[in-house]
Amino acid sequence: MKLAVGPVLYYWRVEQLFAFYEEVSSAPVDIAYLGETVCSRRHSLRLPDWLALAQRLTAAGKEVILSTQCLVESESDLKALRRLASNGRFLVEANDMAAVKLLAGRGPFVAGAHLNVYNPATLAVLAELGAVRFVAPVEMSREALAALQAERPAGVATETWVYGRLPLAFSARCFTARYYNVQKDDCRFRCLDHPEGLLLRTQEGKPFLTLNGVQTLSAQVLNLLPALDELRTLGVDVVRVSPQTQHTGRILEIFRAALEGSLDTPAALAALEPLMPAAPCDGYWRGGPGLAWHSPVRP
Repeated sequence: MKLAVGPVLYYWRVEQLFAFYEEVSSAPVDIAYLGETVCSRRHSLRLPDWLALAQRLTAAGKEVILSTQCLVESESDLKALRRLASNGRFLVEANDMAAVKLLAGRGPFVAGAHLNVYNPATLAVLAELGAVRFVAPVEMSREALAALQAERPAGVATETWVYGRLPLAFSARCFTARYYNVQKDDCRFRCLDHPEGLLLRTQEGKPFLTLNGVQTLSAQVLNLLPALDELRTLGVDVVRVSPQTQHTGRILEIFRAALEGSLDTPAALAALEPLMPAAPCDGYWRGGPGLAWHSPVRP
């Protein structure tokens, strides 16, 4: 299986982004996703900057994929999407059906997790339009993925998320702006103050969700490291690690070692645990509530 690092979901300052991708250039990762997927008001990097980073990472031996915004809300969003779709060099991950329409017929593309591919018929339609890989929805269980894999169209690879806070929903409203009692269009870029999102707790004080502008993430961190052998058996081609503010390079090293067998599951979990910003979860994969964490021993 190949190892991918997903796009940065949070609003980071330009210096932090450049430092992160400098780390990625030497990390043991096969695929790097680039681009702003959450909010069009986040302008640390523009398309020319992303393309320059893509060229540098390509020169470092990485396969680069440009990710589109997940929620297209305006004509300016569409213009940005058209420019990304017509970049002419790099594969694009479509995270919205508007992106699929623009990419259809232009060549191959990746069908992102937010397209909600749950059945072979949907995947077949996307394959006819040019999808060469699809990213399974983060809430898809092991059993559901196995059923889908059994009827996967020829020539379409499968990618799954294996680490990081889970992207659960998007909204036209900005929850971070609401928290600060400012207008979405005059948000003063408050997300910059929360480089790993804004934690939301229950009335009992337990971590519940993470607010990231218009995006809602899980509070817990997905960790499917114990399921790597299951994923391999199911024919998954790529596993994705979602970036966090610290230790992403080391996390990629641990997953690479686990994939190659130089680090067994207990040792890999022990190395990973102190690097995680919150408690682990794997509930969706096991067919239960997403925030649950099961035994790392495979059934």
